[in-house]
Amino acid sequence: MRRRERPAERAAARRLRGGRARRDGRAAEILAAAWLMLKGWRILAMRLRTPEAEIDLLARKGAVLAVVEVKARRTLLEALEAVTPDQRDRLRRAGERFAAKWGGGSRLNVRLDMVALAPGRRPRHIADAWPASNSWSGR
Repeated sequence: MRRRERPAERAAARRLRGGRARRDGRAAEILAAAWLMLKGWRILAMRLRTPEAEIDLLARKGAVLAVVEVKARRTLLEALEAVTPDQRDRLRRAGERFAAKWGGGSRLNVRLDMVALAPGRRPRHIADAWPASNSWSGR
């Protein structure tokens, strides 16, 4: 017969899982940033908090400003599906806001990229992972 968990035990288990998830998330973001830098990207920010969303990585290469979502899942499809349409919209708005403030008049093409991480595989950078139905370039 299985013993019932008390509320305090459930809360402690939840905190432990949350701590592991945050640690694993940070490690995934560091690995993704290193991977992008190896590919010639300049990392402008990590875990950038904006009023719209938290941007995992903000990277630039030439005239492209990439709002990069990092997901560690078993498969690429699971990683892509883990980002909801609402989250994508918030990330796009956050990228637009950043480009408008930081762009300094230069033309930046802002896009939403993903770095998917899976056990035993190289990181996979997916440029323009969720193309917007309308163009949303920075200022």
